[in-house]
Amino acid sequence: MLHGCGREGLMLRAFAMRLHHLGLRVAVQGEMTAPPLGPGDLFVTSAGPGELSTVSALMSVARRAGARVLFLTAEPGAAAARSADQVLVIPAQTMARDLDRAGSVLPMGSLYEGAMFLLLETMVLQLRDRLGQSAEEMRARHTNME
Repeated sequence: MLHGCGREGLMLRAFAMRLHHLGLRVAVQGEMTAPPLGPGDLFVTSAGPGELSTVSALMSVARRAGARVLFLTAEPGAAAARSADQVLVIPAQTMARDLDRAGSVLPMGSLYEGAMFLLLETMVLQLRDRLGQSAEEMRARHTNME
């Protein structure tokens, strides 16, 4: 199951779509069809600036249910990072550090969100190879309702 707030959530929704295209069982937290989490499940979430109350609360729920937690962030020292099973650090500007004059010209968390998208798409390529999926197999799982 995946969850993110705001634009980070959009990046994780795009990742969920690609995981579905790979033939994996995936859900996005908050959707009406999201199943309960339990042992053997993975909860993937992101809080670029380190702490978002919704993310921290859902991480706790996932852990109590027995799921493992993968936390994406630019702030590995945050309390939320310490409560995750695995932390994936994306070293990019977020709203936590967007007022630094030496930072990106992109506003707020745009740099983090863009880096997140590229990282997740790279992960899809690696998963595709590990799962032995072809472009045709992925395309066959794409919706025909567009």
